[in-house]
Amino acid sequence: MTSYLTFQTIDAERLAAQVAGPDRGGVVTFAGLVRNHHAGREVVGLEYSAYTEMAEMACAEIMAAAESRWECRVALTHRLGKLAVGDVAVVVAVGAGHRDGAFAAARWVIDEVKRRVPIWKREEYVDGSSGWVDPTSPGGVIATSE
Repeated sequence: MTSYLTFQTIDAERLAAQVAGPDRGGVVTFAGLVRNHHAGREVVGLEYSAYTEMAEMACAEIMAAAESRWECRVALTHRLGKLAVGDVAVVVAVGAGHRDGAFAAARWVIDEVKRRVPIWKREEYVDGSSGWVDPTSPGGVIATSE
């Protein structure tokens, strides 16, 4: 069984190679990196955690749905654990016959991952505090420590 979650560094080139093929003229690779700010606060790092079994199943469903919606091949890996600013947190690679399908599928896959996969992000700030990221809360963060 393929695993979509890892505590290891993600190799974006390996994922792109998995979706390339002689019939695929467009390969799109999206990499989400840890940024140094969020909601007006300076971020120094973060930690991802997940309900692993459910997250793996959701990733598989999203990839299968994308491959049936577009004529494409999809690869996906999301990091778990502690990450530093600039680390790659998630990579989506899509290979399709043409660029339109590759771009559309890649955008749809990352949006669905963010919306459906039970992966949680806890940010660590320069002042030593931390907070769980909740895009539905005002300001996007729930403070958990000072």
